[in-house]
Amino acid sequence: MNFEGKNVLIIGGSSGIGLQLAKSLTASGANVYVASRTKSDELPTEVQYLTFDVKEDLSALSSFIPSPLHGLVYAVGNINLKPISRITKDDLLNDFQLNVVGAVLATQQVLPALKAANGASVVFISSVAAQTGMGFHSSVAAAKAGLEGAAVALAAELAPLKVRVNVVAPSLTDTPMAERLLNTPEKREAAGKRHPLGRVGAVEDITAAISYFLSDDSSWVSGQILGVDGGMGKLRTNI
Repeated sequence: MNFEGKNVLIIGGSSGIGLQLAKSLTASGANVYVASRTKSDELPTEVQYLTFDVKEDLSALSSFIPSPLHGLVYAVGNINLKPISRITKDDLLNDFQLNVVGAVLATQQVLPALKAANGASVVFISSVAAQTGMGFHSSVAAAKAGLEGAAVALAAELAPLKVRVNVVAPSLTDTPMAERLLNTPEKREAAGKRHPLGRVGAVEDITAAISYFLSDDSSWVSGQILGVDGGMGKLRTNI
């Protein structure tokens, strides 16, 4: 895909999916802006960087990004897996703030620049767990489900402004965040077998879907939640 001259902001681009997306968009000609708590040494030198915490004041975003802004990707998230007996109020509030509050308020901060593009795209990252019942996922699943609801509502509200909003919902993906779930051959094999397509996700699987939503190829697509999950969310093959 050609992103020559397009301005794209990635929030949470220091590792995993966000980092790979920054690399691929830069290679495709985009002007990439990354805002995250820490800066990766692997970011291309062309990338503009802002040290930024979505749980703090978000106002720095508006002066950091250019106008027009053609794309916003909110790639912030966490994997907080606990049984209901151990979930705390702070767990719930933290997951909601990271996944929902941060996404909505970040969009609010950059909305004038998105409107100026006269055809911009916002992409949020959810999880297969938002719509598929999985044990120990109640806190993060609730937050991601909230994110999906916010995305569809924003898609409706921003459609007259020619700002599209879509969601990519991965299953378990081989990223630093998921390292403890995949740090032995046995864990990796077992995780792969839980997916109908027989493997866990690669970051390239997810960034390809995000790139589609950012590109002009999806200019008539908004309000959609795309499962990139190895079939986990919809398929049952063990019957």
